Amino acid sequence: MAGNHRIIEGGRSAKGLRIAIVAARFNHFVVDKLVAGAVETLNLAGISGQDLDIVRVPGAFEIPLAARKLAASRNYDAIITLGAVIRGGT
Repeated sequence: MAGNHRIIEGGRSAKGLRIAIVAARFNHFVVDKLVAGAVETLNLAGISGQDLDIVRVPGAFEIPLAARKLAASRNYDAIITLGAVIRGGT
């Protein structure tokens, strides 16, 4: 690239990190696919099954509450939240 600038990129390895996924059960036909994609991506990044916890909550409203509780535990390096609100469907 031309120019006088630096490019800083993070690594793509997540090996050794503890990750939690908080996912809503409501609209499961959408959310289940999001969870599967997240798990696949994390596996490709080096996350092992023992370093990944999936927490299911009833709906989108409960996602931030569960994420806050997980964050307060300080047991996770990252928390991924997944839900789907479909207009007219809730």
